[in-house]
Amino acid sequence: MNRWLLGALALVLVLLGVGAYLATRTSPPAMAKSTAVSETAAATWGEGKQRAPAFALRDQNGEPVSLAALHGRPVIVTFIDPLCRDYCPIEAQHLSDVVRALPPAQKPTIVAISVNVYGNARSNLLLDARKWRLVPQWRWAIGSSSALGSVWRAYHIAVMASTKTVTGVKVHTIVHTEGAYLIDANGFQRALFLWPYSAGAVERSLRALTS
Repeated sequence: MNRWLLGALALVLVLLGVGAYLATRTSPPAMAKSTAVSETAAATWGEGKQRAPAFALRDQNGEPVSLAALHGRPVIVTFIDPLCRDYCPIEAQHLSDVVRALPPAQKPTIVAISVNVYGNARSNLLLDARKWRLVPQWRWAIGSSSALGSVWRAYHIAVMASTKTVTGVKVHTIVHTEGAYLIDANGFQRALFLWPYSAGAVERSLRALTS
């Protein structure tokens, strides 16, 4: 799939997602769980066909995190809101389950690029690691608004933020494309999964890359 088509797909999906997001914010949990789960990737690429966009950000410990430094083994690049309490924690747990299911030699690094510039305090990231039971292979990727925005655009992730004041306190709401890219050991995109997807689908794709 070429990048123009992927960008168009991401835009359509995020616009649809806005309605779904707003609906589920006021819907009972049982309704949110009824969404069909995809067992296949939304897009795939052949070996050596589409190099993944480079990025250089900082992780939860202030250390550099870049795609180039992770060459040599598969990487999952996903886009997560550290302050989200809806779908992002579920997606994070799915990806952690994928890593747990794989043997040590096949375990990928998960790079979770923040989509919420208001939630990137280290305390938030460490709290999520505990509450979401993230695997040790999980690394947050944070940075300035401009740095993160460049990565979102490069990966066709639409992010929309709105702010309102509630009893004198500013509340920021983030709506974004929820996607996870599988990057092979040579730095090429191989699959894109759009939420909701199953952990099994991602695990099978990773096993195929490393078999």
